[in-house]
Amino acid sequence: MANIKVTIWNEYRHERNNEKVAAVYPSGIHNAIAGYLGADQTLEIRTATLDEPEHGLTDEVLADTDVLIWWGHVAHHEVRDDIVQKVRNRVLDGMGLIVLHSGHASKIFEALLGTHTGQLKWREAGEKERLWVIEPNHPIAAGLGEYIELPHEEMYGERFEIPAPDELVFISWFEGGEVFRSGCCYRRGKGKLFYFRPGHETFPTYHHPDIIKVLNNAVHWAAPAQGVTVTYGNVQPLEPLKMAEPV
Repeated sequence: MANIKVTIWNEYRHERNNEKVAAVYPSGIHNAIAGYLGADQTLEIRTATLDEPEHGLTDEVLADTDVLIWWGHVAHHEVRDDIVQKVRNRVLDGMGLIVLHSGHASKIFEALLGTHTGQLKWREAGEKERLWVIEPNHPIAAGLGEYIELPHEEMYGERFEIPAPDELVFISWFEGGEVFRSGCCYRRGKGKLFYFRPGHETFPTYHHPDIIKVLNNAVHWAAPAQGVTVTYGNVQPLEPLKMAEPV
């Protein structure tokens, strides 16, 4: 079986402009995730960032990507609409997409889910988060216990204005009392989309082994699968037709 080609995309703004974030992710969130996922010998990993030409997502890169991981926060508006359309088309054609944390407000997430609000409650208080696994037999939950506990995270709370997920793998509970749909699976065209909530830039969430396990599992789940070739448009009948006489 061929290796899965993964592109990890990151704005890469906070890490260069905020000393607190740089202390947690000195080489950027994208490189931190790439370093951990690189332990999986079945993955071929590259990274891309907002300020590269075409945001690092050229036609050649997208054509050579099986699964795209997306982290964005303060510069969603800077992502070019034509690049968003190209990513959307690739997902509809079978490329997997994993959207992380504040990527819920990204153009690509909104374009694929058909929502332009992404409204939710939030609070940046560094409180405890417990992600409960509610679909223990789902491939994304493989190898986990009943829950993942993060000592400090930003709170996201319901109501989260998204379409109902095709599958819901995780629900978060926060120390302040809120809950949130934190692991949402969708199918769009031939592609799979997974939204995974944890990952605020000031906390070491992407150094947590269970979070990396989820991302690794999600890459394998979202990777394109070989199936029946689908055709569209006008087709010839499979059986002989007895044509009706014109009226």
